[in-house]
Amino acid sequence: MKVLIAGGSGLVGSHLREYFKGKYEVINISRDPKRGITYEDFPKYLDDGDVVINLAGENISKRWSKEFKERLVSSRVQAGRSLVEGIRKSGKKPRVFIQASAVGYYGRDREEIFTEDSLSKRADFLTEVVKEWENSSREVEDLGIRRVIARLGVVLAKDAKAFKLMVLPVKFFVGGILGDGKQWMSWIHIEDVCRAFEYFIENEKSSGIYNLTSPYPVTNADFMRALARKLKRPLIFRVPPFALRLIMGEVADYIALEGQRVIPKRLLEEGFKFKYALLDEALEDLLK
Repeated sequence: MKVLIAGGSGLVGSHLREYFKGKYEVINISRDPKRGITYEDFPKYLDDGDVVINLAGENISKRWSKEFKERLVSSRVQAGRSLVEGIRKSGKKPRVFIQASAVGYYGRDREEIFTEDSLSKRADFLTEVVKEWENSSREVEDLGIRRVIARLGVVLAKDAKAFKLMVLPVKFFVGGILGDGKQWMSWIHIEDVCRAFEYFIENEKSSGIYNLTSPYPVTNADFMRALARKLKRPLIFRVPPFALRLIMGEVADYIALEGQRVIPKRLLEEGFKFKYALLDEALEDLLK
């Protein structure tokens, strides 16, 4: 069985490729022919019973301009539609189509607890991006293909840029809580991401929306304090919102100053066991 991954060169994709090594034949799909097969060639490689994973999309963690916002949407929509068209052209029926998404779907909120049954709390630019991302591959369901939507939280990995940016200042005694620190951070260890994707592949009953987050989200203040404890460093500073907005622009409100409290209700109900459910356990592993 082959696993064909669009966007396999990114953080999650590169870890999935390593995790699946020896279990499945893994093929990267890219617009750059030097990084894998192209979307045009994708139908030639697809067989009945294979797995298609769509992770493709521009990274949101950059300063947003009008042009960049357009790329955020188009990179996701084009990839999804290209994969659907490739499946139609091939005449083959994949075992499952796993569509990456994000907990940004639920909107920014400090009070509500979101599960897969929840609707968007309030519409904003990022919720609309995520909705279009999910809808880009919806038509595979019309072809009778099982589709899983994996709404990812903040992925913690040693090589994740966001994680490095949180660790480095603390190591050098200049780390701090962002804003008032009360914003929720729904996180997940990269190994649990890979294990969940394997679960979706092997479990024929898995379909629809799944939140990929730890069962125990934390506030930014609690996260930074836990990180400081593990690194045996004081946590003295507090980064004011205006400074983050000055450095990062509009995106600061979405990924640094606000968040959402998300629970993986469906995975828990189905008996999935998180290896790193607790933040202390995850940090212990990542900071080794």
